[in-house]
Amino acid sequence: MPIITLPDGNNLNFPNKVTGLDVAEKISKSLAKQAMVISVNGELKDLDHIIENDCSIKIFTSKNPEGLETIRHDTAHILAMAVQELFPGTQVTIGPVIENGFYYDFARKESFTEDDLIKIENKMKEIVDRDEITKREVWERNKAIAHFKKKGEVYKAELIEAIPENEDVSIYFHGDWHDLCRGPHLSSTGKIGKYFKLTKVSGAYWRGDSKNEMLQRIYGTSWASQKELDEYLKRIEEAEKRDHRKLGKEMDLFHFREESPGSVFWHEKGWALFQKLINYMRSRQDAAGYREVNTPEILDRQLWEKSGHWEKYGENMYTSETPDEKVFAIKPMNCPGHIQVFNQGLKSYRDLPIRIAEFGKVHRYEPSGALHGLLRVRAFTQDDAHIFCSEDQITSECLEVTNLILDIYKDLGFENVILKYADRPEVRVGDDEIWDKAEASLLEAVKASKLEYSINKGEGAFYGPKIEFVLRDAIGRDWQCGTLQVDLNLPGRLDASYVDKDGTKKVPVMLHRALFGSLERFIGILIENYAGKFPFWISPLQTMVIPISEEFNDYAVEVSKKIKKVGISSAVDLKNNNLNYKIRDHSLAKIPVLLICGKKEVDSNSVTIRRLDSNKQENMDTEQFLKTFSALNKASSN
Repeated sequence: MPIITLPDGNNLNFPNKVTGLDVAEKISKSLAKQAMVISVNGELKDLDHIIENDCSIKIFTSKNPEGLETIRHDTAHILAMAVQELFPGTQVTIGPVIENGFYYDFARKESFTEDDLIKIENKMKEIVDRDEITKREVWERNKAIAHFKKKGEVYKAELIEAIPENEDVSIYFHGDWHDLCRGPHLSSTGKIGKYFKLTKVSGAYWRGDSKNEMLQRIYGTSWASQKELDEYLKRIEEAEKRDHRKLGKEMDLFHFREESPGSVFWHEKGWALFQKLINYMRSRQDAAGYREVNTPEILDRQLWEKSGHWEKYGENMYTSETPDEKVFAIKPMNCPGHIQVFNQGLKSYRDLPIRIAEFGKVHRYEPSGALHGLLRVRAFTQDDAHIFCSEDQITSECLEVTNLILDIYKDLGFENVILKYADRPEVRVGDDEIWDKAEASLLEAVKASKLEYSINKGEGAFYGPKIEFVLRDAIGRDWQCGTLQVDLNLPGRLDASYVDKDGTKKVPVMLHRALFGSLERFIGILIENYAGKFPFWISPLQTMVIPISEEFNDYAVEVSKKIKKVGISSAVDLKNNNLNYKIRDHSLAKIPVLLICGKKEVDSNSVTIRRLDSNKQENMDTEQFLKTFSALNKASSN
């Protein structure tokens, strides 16, 4: 006679074993209709899972993340089912849920086309209409291997062969079609609804290894309502317009080449944007008491072994062996170098906190398939800083860092920031007493921000708790950028110490802090957030002076010189093109202000202003223009 405990603490008693659906019906008929899956003592199960013992239960609908994820999981199965009905002989491999959707990898000789996606989508809707019953069976491992090999599903058989011999496997049926899967799943295909869309096809290596066969991956998205699907597709359409790779080319900011995959070739305007961000950050850090340093990009392997990075990041580090058989590594991060700077000279408790900052170029090997424009690169610049402090200073330093990060994001147009706080993992270093203090200090900083935050239980680094700063952009996408981590491990490993009040040597606490994270990635985010139309103060080229004809070239050049003298970037278009062509060309390049010069402007010592995305023109005295737009440019010198 199981006693079911509900989330509100109430209990339900049943005389015999029950299913999750029985529990939902006991609560209300409407809940039973909306129920997707349940959790039993925290473990997700199908609605028809049999409950025989006392337990705690939660029931999830499509309004819950667990319910929506199950819809997407089922939709992935229906995708595979539809593909095999339409294209017999196609093998299915894996089909997980991902953010906002799902994908499935297929082994098929012929390539899927856009027309195929339409056919597959229609077949999926037909399967939903058939409302095939979903059921789970547990098979003996070797039986499953033999079954899928007989079907010609060699990839599926290989997956099962990787399961330990003493374990049974879970097989889900949707009607007659079936697949290896842990579940849970909905009770029938009709429960999925038709609020899905197949979005694209791409190549993918079997098991993500470039040495293996190339498969075809079909991506899709699935939602609980047509409204949510439409809103998502609209966001995707808008995101494609804002793609930083497309805009980077249109704006002449950067490019990539196969000769150096994952490394950015910055053009003049892109590098100007890069330097503007660094200069802005430098001024903010100087005001906040940071000491800027520069450390070597190549360091001996022994240092990386001592720091623990060799063991943790070794496979992602670029290495080189010199003729004297020494092994060096290009740094994947700046922290060991900063500790070497701290270690120079005796430090006292009176010197703390010491804040060391660097715009350090780092290199990390990423698989070629993971590279994505500026958002995922192999060579990038971190706006890295490390704060060496005493245990008593953790709270105040964390608060200062948090306030600095949030203020800088606000300057750059990101006021919608979410914090994620992660505390101690099971495997960690350091005493619990220090962890208690570090966690309390970080959490106090999070709460003081008065921002929305979530707690990622047990997701801290092995050396200390951390905060992640997540920005929400103009079209509702979230980007994890800044981090603040408390390190109870690395300073001791690299022999950092200071002399305390009582004359004894103490190991300092080290705070790892990044605001942009990666300059390259942050610029990609900025481009997409603003669709390339940057605020005036950070625009890489702020003004373009356009003479109406050749006779006004000298005046245009003089105006541009005056603009540059007040710290506003400017160029002059002296090319032999007509005015409308020049306006279109520079508007496409997202230059915020075009200044047109003709006889009227020469006679009145003025300029005619045309702002980006506006057909209106405004005539302004040149001196007034310089005064007005210098004020708009002031944020760059905070």
